[in-house]
Amino acid sequence: MANGKPRVADAGITDLPQPRASIPTKGVVMNAWEVNFDGLPGLTHHYAGLSFGNEASTKHQYQVSNPQRAAKQGLLKMKALADAGFPQGVIPPQERPNVMLLRQLGFSGRDEQVIAKAAAQAPELLSAASSASAMWVANAATVCPSADALDGKVHLTVANLSSLLHRASEAPTTQATLQAIFHDPEYFSVHGPLPSVAALGDEGAANHNRLGRDYGLPATQLFIYGRDTGNGAMPQRYPARQTRAASEAVARLNETNMNQVVFAQQNPQVIDQGVFHNDVIAVSNRQLLFCHEQAFMHQEQLMQQLSERVPGFQVIEVPSTRATVAEAVSTYLFNSQLLSKPDGSMMLVLPGEAQENPRVWRYLNELVTQDNPIDTLRVFDLRESMSNGGGPACLRLRVVLNEAERKAVNPAVMMNDTLFATLNDWVDRYYRDRLTAGCLADPQLLQEGREALDRLTQILHLGSLYPFQR
Repeated sequence: MANGKPRVADAGITDLPQPRASIPTKGVVMNAWEVNFDGLPGLTHHYAGLSFGNEASTKHQYQVSNPQRAAKQGLLKMKALADAGFPQGVIPPQERPNVMLLRQLGFSGRDEQVIAKAAAQAPELLSAASSASAMWVANAATVCPSADALDGKVHLTVANLSSLLHRASEAPTTQATLQAIFHDPEYFSVHGPLPSVAALGDEGAANHNRLGRDYGLPATQLFIYGRDTGNGAMPQRYPARQTRAASEAVARLNETNMNQVVFAQQNPQVIDQGVFHNDVIAVSNRQLLFCHEQAFMHQEQLMQQLSERVPGFQVIEVPSTRATVAEAVSTYLFNSQLLSKPDGSMMLVLPGEAQENPRVWRYLNELVTQDNPIDTLRVFDLRESMSNGGGPACLRLRVVLNEAERKAVNPAVMMNDTLFATLNDWVDRYYRDRLTAGCLADPQLLQEGREALDRLTQILHLGSLYPFQR
């Protein structure tokens, strides 16, 4: 029992979560919500196996994708959570193929000629320039809520994603997009990416957790890094993408109160098993950290440190006897969303793959009967995204906003019945239902994408967001 009621798997949520009044800060009482902004899969969503270290991406290389289904699966998750009372926004795709990137790589001529030359001479570069990876907006930026910032603003620092070619070119459009959504300088500061060098590899919120009481209160920010240049253990098989130096720089840019910051190293052994970001092995919400027992270096000491810093801190460490690291990677058990319901309990949002694994699903159904905040499991079919290596947590950027800040967000990106219907019609009109790497050479795909994105910026009131619009 929890809060006087049984814990139920797959229960629906209908009530709007009401924020709790926080302790007065700067002389006022602030209410706050966690708002999830999901990335919308793009028109060139395809399986190219571009992400070394991401085993799902590699496994599904060269398979046929369905961009239309990918977008609709993402929209269904957004709408279902919005209907369940969780504030939900939309982040648009980026323009792909990225002709500007191909020009930087030496291909010349009209846009159509650039694409044709790349397809003929270096199809792997065309594939990288056509990646729809910007859909995984957990890598878009790292967010500092106003309650944690020295200047009382919401800060977002765009990730440089310097470790992979197909992602390293995302930052300029990501920055323009976030500035169009969080456009009021009275409440928001959007910072550009760190210099794109190996020592400052930054993969965004996928390596960042926030632990505390109510959202509107100051909390502890937990930055997870994979490598500390010149120090500590390193993975041997796959690269560690996030550096400690990058995490420290992001914390400074975000004006984070450094008294509220903890840095911890991801276990290099799990990186070598396909845990390329921390959000593949851990997820947090308020006082709760849900993670695998092998997630972090010096995990016992880290849990002790967090228990001393975070009032009411709770941790659920899943033992390998219940779910191995390999099972966590294949099911994305931890690449889930932990969402707070009005009564203080939590819902765990999972991909269908977690339900399909008997051991993992058995563990989860036992979990919701035990004495912890998680009492609801919600499963979504995100197979198109999952096959490319991104689950529920990859698809969303978490932004804590108080009442005034919510009102200052561009309202056109917030999910509701009208926007859901409009975006589904938009997807039906522009998206293909079948795409392979060979299709990327089709010059019509570029024109379809530009026409679609031009219309989308009108729907979402984003202005001239893309280079082709300027």
